[in-house]
Amino acid sequence: MKILYGVQGTGNGHISRARAMARALQQHPELKVQWLFSGRSPDKLFSMEPFGDYWWREGLTFVHRNGKIDAGATTRQLNLSRLLRDIRELPVGDFDLVISDFEPVTAWAAKRRGKQSLGLGHQYAFNFRIPAPRFNWMARGIMRAFAPVHSSLGMHWYHFGHPILPPIAQPHGQADAGSGDHILVYLPFEHHQPLLQELAKVPQKFMLYGAPLDLPTAENIQLKAPSIDGFQQDLASAKAVICNSGFELIAETLTMGKPILTRPLSGQFEQEANAQALRELQLARVVERVDANSINAWLQEQPAGVRIQWPDVAGQIARWIAGGRSQTPSELADSLWDQVVPGRGASGTRVAQAATDQLPPCR
Repeated sequence: MKILYGVQGTGNGHISRARAMARALQQHPELKVQWLFSGRSPDKLFSMEPFGDYWWREGLTFVHRNGKIDAGATTRQLNLSRLLRDIRELPVGDFDLVISDFEPVTAWAAKRRGKQSLGLGHQYAFNFRIPAPRFNWMARGIMRAFAPVHSSLGMHWYHFGHPILPPIAQPHGQADAGSGDHILVYLPFEHHQPLLQELAKVPQKFMLYGAPLDLPTAENIQLKAPSIDGFQQDLASAKAVICNSGFELIAETLTMGKPILTRPLSGQFEQEANAQALRELQLARVVERVDANSINAWLQEQPAGVRIQWPDVAGQIARWIAGGRSQTPSELADSLWDQVVPGRGASGTRVAQAATDQLPPCR
């Protein structure tokens, strides 16, 4: 089977999930995969060795400024003529299956040619009624139209009674919360100078990813360069995590039982929905601002982490594809949620009630 696998490269979460899928798909030599990435300039991509001779297209992305979606800048940077040309010229006819991790060029090319397509990723969970801001019909419509597929496997931290899969996330290294003395901060879309000023007021050690390395910092802050191995090591040894409300990083953090302080990007439907789900599931502290006051208030409560052991979702999806997708998505979801192991936070407190209850079938 020849597979064209498109990945939205705007954030690191999609690429992190794709790396896990690349390793899993490589276990099935009968599956020949051509990778395509879009949404980020090629010079900004790193650690791409698992994808071999991958293709790149400009695609679509959103522009963020100071923790918010900049609708005007997003519209101005859109090269619609190039997008339509890339969709029209993509040789999807050479492949048996098109997979899209919310990647628009591959998804729309498959739709245009009537080629069988499968969506894999968190965004496809929003095809079901899950926690999300109400009445935001425009954002919902954009999400549905961004990368349309014939069938999909959505992923979330909980299934909410629907055929939604657990996350693709595995712990890295030693996963005991509190094993280090630093708090890992990953807020790449924030205005970094005000953020650094706020972190300097908190008597804690911070390791900050996603900011320019030449910014002046206080002694309690260490700026870190992009690095897959370095980030995973610092995450595994952190005593807590501060991040935006993206999906993949929080899923990985939950495998390690780390306390999480999170702020959703303003105006970003997916992140605001994720924040709502985190509140309902009691998996993280959600705040409107990340500043000295919110961080100190969170730390004074001595937050306990929540640990959930996810199964090998990537491996089972790869086997499902190689086996001809004979299971229905509901059957696949049920089999994976049966393997989820809810546990305890680092302080011994039980994880959120929604995660510890006996999970019902995902129908």
